[in-house]
Amino acid sequence: MIKIGVIVGSTRPGRKALDVANWVMEIAKLRGDAGFELVDIADFNLPLLDEPVPPSQGKYSKEHTKRWAAKIAGFDGFVFVTPEYNHGTSAALKNAIDFLYAEWNNKAAGFVSYGSAGGVRAVEVLRLIMGELQVADVRAQVMLSLFSDFENYTAFKPAERHTQSVEAMLDQVVSWSRALQSVRKP
Repeated sequence: MIKIGVIVGSTRPGRKALDVANWVMEIAKLRGDAGFELVDIADFNLPLLDEPVPPSQGKYSKEHTKRWAAKIAGFDGFVFVTPEYNHGTSAALKNAIDFLYAEWNNKAAGFVSYGSAGGVRAVEVLRLIMGELQVADVRAQVMLSLFSDFENYTAFKPAERHTQSVEAMLDQVVSWSRALQSVRKP
């Protein structure tokens, strides 16, 4: 069965990413076409990239990197839950992505974003990064507004219509993840 990691893309105190990721997981767990696992980058305590050798070499020397690599390598695809900070993704998510290379290759990714403009600019940044990592990013995405999907900008209360957006994005991530299995080395 295809295995999809739902990555919580913020470590900031008071973050909304964990609430959003848990909501995605609730929807995903009702599906029977893939297994889904929540992956919180905060649990890995990754410092600012501290590996002396570029990730493309696959010569990880730090235990935190090896643990992170082992977790990411086990997935066929990903859903990145990202806030938008200053027209981009969070530094914590970018840093976590940059630690690895081959573990991301030839897999699929979808995006759930939130911010004052729905987080769309954060996703545009992530799409560029995914291209370099040889990750097939899907077209469907989920865009949540701080104005209408968060009560008083804090309590996550998504509009019902977003459930369909999550389903459409997951349909594409699962399909592409399955298709890319033949491309990945055994």
